[in-house]
Amino acid sequence: MKLIQFKVVEGRKVGLIDGDTARHVQGVTTILDLANLAVAEGRTLAECASDKAGDTLDLDALRQKGQLLAPIGHDDPAHCIVTGTGLTHLGSAEGRDKMHKAASAGEATDSMRMFLMGVEGGKPAEDKEGAQPEWFYKGDGSIIVGPDQPLSSPSFALDGSEEPEIAGIYLIGPDGTPHRLGYTLANEFSDHITERGNYLWLAHSKLRHAALGAELLLGDLPEDIRGSSKIIRDGKTLWEKPFLTGEANMSHSLANLEAHHFKYPLFRRPGDLHIHFFGTATLSFADGIETKEGDIFEISAPPFAIPLRNALEVEKAEKVTVKAL
Repeated sequence: MKLIQFKVVEGRKVGLIDGDTARHVQGVTTILDLANLAVAEGRTLAECASDKAGDTLDLDALRQKGQLLAPIGHDDPAHCIVTGTGLTHLGSAEGRDKMHKAASAGEATDSMRMFLMGVEGGKPAEDKEGAQPEWFYKGDGSIIVGPDQPLSSPSFALDGSEEPEIAGIYLIGPDGTPHRLGYTLANEFSDHITERGNYLWLAHSKLRHAALGAELLLGDLPEDIRGSSKIIRDGKTLWEKPFLTGEANMSHSLANLEAHHFKYPLFRRPGDLHIHFFGTATLSFADGIETKEGDIFEISAPPFAIPLRNALEVEKAEKVTVKAL
C-alpha cells in the first residue's frame, strides 16, 4: 500500500493506492493528519487509510495535471527536520574517496575508514549497538519540493547534482516515540564540487533543496531495490545509470541508521516530523557530468510506480546585510 497527497481547489487531499486502485481517503486533508490519528488510536497508517477509503481516483489524471505533492510536510516547516547519512551503501566510498584522495597524501581517507567501519559493524545483532554512520543536517521542511517542482541551486553554489535515494519519514509521538510512517523515493540534491574542495565543507554542500517522490510506501522496505537515475537535457538523455538500494545493497541496516539518529533527545521532540535520507552509491558527478540550468533529473525505482522528475534552476544572487541592535 502507498499513500499520496494531491492538491485541489480547496486545498489538499489524501489518496490510498492499493495495487492498481487509488481511492480518496476521506476525513483528512494531509498524511500528517492521518498519522496523528493513527498514533492516537494505536493503529497503523494502512488500517486508518483503508477504513477511510472512499471513491476511486484517476491517478494518471492527477499526474498529468501536476496535482501530486510531496507525501509529507508540516504547517510549521521549523518542526520538520531534514537529515541524512552517507557512506551507507556498498560501493558508496569509491566516488567520495576519489574526491578526497589528493588531500590524504596517499593514505586511507577518512571517508574510506568510515565506510569500512560500516562494512564491519553497520549491521549489528538486534541487541547490539552498531557502527555510527556519517550524518548530516540538510535543512528544515522549507527545503523540500515535490514531484515536477524545480530544484533550486543557490547562486553561490559550485555544483547542483542529483543523489538518488530512499528517505524514511517519521513522526514523533506525544510520548517522544519515533513512528516510521513509511518510505519515499528521493533526490538528495547536493553541491559536490564544494564537498570535493575540502571534506570539512560537506556540511555546506548539503544545505540545499531536496525532492521527494509522490508515493509514501507503507510497511517494510524491500531488501533489494534496483532503480534508474538519469539526466535529461534538451529533451535527450545526457546520462543514465542504474542505482541499487535496500539493505541487501547497504553496509548499514536501516535499524542502525535509525538508532543513531533518534538516540539524541533533540530528535525525539513530540510533534516533530523527520525526513531522513539513507544514502546512495550512484552519482552523475562521479562520472564527470556537469549539470546546468534546465537539466531534468529523473529517478525511478520499483516498488514506486511514479518517477520523480525535477528540473534544475539557479536562484538569483541575494545580498544579506547583518544589522547590529
